Amino acid sequence: MSFVFVSGDLALDLAGTLKWRRSEPEELLRTPADLARWAVEAGVLTEVPALDVADLRRLRALREAVYRLATHGMQGLPWPGDDLRLVNEEAGGTPARMSLTPSGVARTGDAGAVAADVARSAVRLLGGIDALRVRECGREACTRVFVDRSRAGNRQWCGMEECGNRVKAANYRSRKSRASTAR
Repeated sequence: MSFVFVSGDLALDLAGTLKWRRSEPEELLRTPADLARWAVEAGVLTEVPALDVADLRRLRALREAVYRLATHGMQGLPWPGDDLRLVNEEAGGTPARMSLTPSGVARTGDAGAVAADVARSAVRLLGGIDALRVRECGREACTRVFVDRSRAGNRQWCGMEECGNRVKAANYRSRKSRASTAR
């Protein structure tokens, strides 16, 4: 299994680790090792952290809080108080430690560092001007949220590879089918 980082924001990329929320949810963070791998692939850490089941529960709770805050914001609804408290609490934690090494920048830390970096990303996004650019993917089954930073502000899909191409291919097949039955 591979993670995708198409949301344009670290916090929303974490939210995207639970796919297809309205139909058949697919959990991408099944084990602490999955979470550790995600933290490295997302660039939060450069070294794989030692994580346990409690850490996994903690980051999943943060993920769900971020998702609810983002979707409530998109709908113009008030943010749930518990989610707001959780994100703010995690944002106050100690972020990943950065150090300069001969091979580049090293980012080390534990689950708390991952949570702090993700929560700070959520605070910057949802408390800033880009909050107005948060969208949900236009593919009916997809529930991934992303920041639309396109020039025209009309991005429809979380990513072309998983959703955009499938929607376009389905539309093409539908047009082709209609054209052949009209003859």
